[in-house]
Amino acid sequence: MLLHPGVGDSRIWDPVLPRLVERHRVIRFDVRGYGRSPAPTAKYSLVDDVVAVLDHFGLSRVAVAGSSMGGAAALNLALADPGRVAALALLVPGVTGYEGISSPAFRAEIARLAEADDIDGLVAFLLRSCAAAGTGDDAEAAAHLRAVIPAWFANHPYQVPDAPAFDRLGEIGVPCVLALGEHDQPEVVRCNEEMAARIPGCRLVRLQESDHMPTLREPDAVARLVLEVCESAS
Repeated sequence: MLLHPGVGDSRIWDPVLPRLVERHRVIRFDVRGYGRSPAPTAKYSLVDDVVAVLDHFGLSRVAVAGSSMGGAAALNLALADPGRVAALALLVPGVTGYEGISSPAFRAEIARLAEADDIDGLVAFLLRSCAAAGTGDDAEAAAHLRAVIPAWFANHPYQVPDAPAFDRLGEIGVPCVLALGEHDQPEVVRCNEEMAARIPGCRLVRLQESDHMPTLREPDAVARLVLEVCESAS
């Protein structure tokens, strides 16, 4: 199962997908409000929706690859229902219960641009901060960002935070690889390093050419890591 980040919908996995489907059945879906999924109209949690998708396909146990927001959801699933997760591939993951994953200045600028309804400004700011490994106008990354920003506003009143996970990472008991992007925000890099240190047996990989969009920056490396962790699943 592939879980997308908040900076892209399920299409952000497109560069990685061909190598994965050669060897595995792969399921991905759009979080409410993203991509082809309608905006939420009732309270929901990410981990509950992941479980609902697994149940829909009759899957009792899967390897999960999650990027950023999707990584946080993958960890919450592994803690809430350990039997459902066979292995974890975490790409620049978020995690609930960790307060310092973004700087006050970053949050303030996002709030200012959102309050002004400045979508162009938001995209430009995110390209500088979250997609710093890109060059020029970085049309591909900009398109992903522009497509998901409406979901941020639509989802905010309805998304129920999942339980804090950071202080429980020592309970993770499945094969795990965590890949951070060396061009990501320093706060995210630091958080990812701390996460990897807390997860027993976690392999930390530093993607030298990646920012917060590793599936776009280094798709071959990402595919290789996902396949490796799938092979280690029992």
